[in-house]
Amino acid sequence: MANILAADDSASMRQMVAYTLSNAGHSVVSAIDGQDALEKAKEQKFDLVLTDVNMPLMDGITLTRELRALPAYRFVPILMLTTEAGQERKLEGKAAGATGWIVKPFNPDQLIAVVKKVLG
Repeated sequence: MANILAADDSASMRQMVAYTLSNAGHSVVSAIDGQDALEKAKEQKFDLVLTDVNMPLMDGITLTRELRALPAYRFVPILMLTTEAGQERKLEGKAAGATGWIVKPFNPDQLIAVVKKVLG
């Protein structure tokens, strides 16, 4: 299955994402913010990145831009998993290179279905 990086400043959200995706057979590495996620993405290759938008140190949209600047992540799916539902933020995420947008709270089955879809 896939090696997934999940960035969120909420410990409970990181646990829920890791639990959901691990039970679906994926390997999940958690990051506490965008900066932590970027460092981990430079250390190892991930098949998918899930990121919150609002995080300290580096937000998810900046993280997406930074990842897209790395040759290894030009085509890796990046999903925003956030409470942000506004069209303006979604457009900002898309412009940064986000593949998709999932609004919290998420349905575990929906998350697994979207992950499966973007991974092909």
